[in-house]
Amino acid sequence: MTSASDLLLPRLEGDTYEELRAGFALEVPDRFNLAASCVDRHPQNAPALIAVGGDGSVRRYSFGDVARLAGALARTLRELGLVTGDRVAVQLPQSPEVAITHMAAYKAGLVVVPLSYLFGPDGLSYRLGDSGARVLVTDSAGMGKLDGIWSDLPDLQHVILTESSGSRDPRILEFDQASAGPGINTVLTGAEDPATLLYTSGTTGRPKGALLPHRTLLGNLSGFCLSHEFFPRGDDLFWSPADWAWAGGLFDALLPTWFCGRCIVSAPIGHFDPEWAYRLMTFDKNKFYIIACGKGGNRSASGEEKLNQMKFNALWLCGGTFGWFI
Repeated sequence: MTSASDLLLPRLEGDTYEELRAGFALEVPDRFNLAASCVDRHPQNAPALIAVGGDGSVRRYSFGDVARLAGALARTLRELGLVTGDRVAVQLPQSPEVAITHMAAYKAGLVVVPLSYLFGPDGLSYRLGDSGARVLVTDSAGMGKLDGIWSDLPDLQHVILTESSGSRDPRILEFDQASAGPGINTVLTGAEDPATLLYTSGTTGRPKGALLPHRTLLGNLSGFCLSHEFFPRGDDLFWSPADWAWAGGLFDALLPTWFCGRCIVSAPIGHFDPEWAYRLMTFDKNKFYIIACGKGGNRSASGEEKLNQMKFNALWLCGGTFGWFI
């Protein structure tokens, strides 16, 4: 049996599509856990996350930092009475707290329910109720949406806020306190065990929950690595504006980047702004490699000149026409 610490990337060998296809091999072990493979097995001092705040502040986390915080949060979730398979919902913009919540839930054998930060009370109420989420991790804005609907959600027992609230309600905890103190070891989950409950957009009716096992990431790695010029290479640094509440943000950004032991940038984003994106991708002059997997924005007057000055291993653009620089 292959352990998570021994797990390697899919074998991708060859110079042509035919050669790559003929030589492709992917091993799915009986036992596999996303937290073990994306965090625990990497060098503790290796950079994992650069969090750029809306005010320009920067927080840096190593894989050791993430493992410590996630382990403590996993312990708290267990102490709140959650057992294997219970749901933990998270409604936050791109941030360290989103990533740490995911790793904590996986460590404890729980299931994450990612929720878009754009959901209002109705969208939030339906998904929380349908999933049976026991805990919601959110901020003050999310709490404001929850105020009028919590009484209709009997399964939701606790809220963990990323901001200090001063609340005396025993159901409300603060993230900094919940992720402090001793942690627990990562449980040994099966590759088929559920890890994430992602909801469809609901364009043809009520949104439907798709329950994805831990092994889902393994099947996505070959496409991720090939589309980014055989990622990882050297000191790659990855950023995507894709919301970490969607499959694209999780399985095409956060999770595969960490599986490969590379650092990712988080930054809260509303409407895509090319000038803001340029500043973000150039704020750390010590990093040579930046991979941007992004949603296309409007072409700015100086966009072509700026792109010609930047160094990329790979650049994903979608949602528009970009022949002007390709």
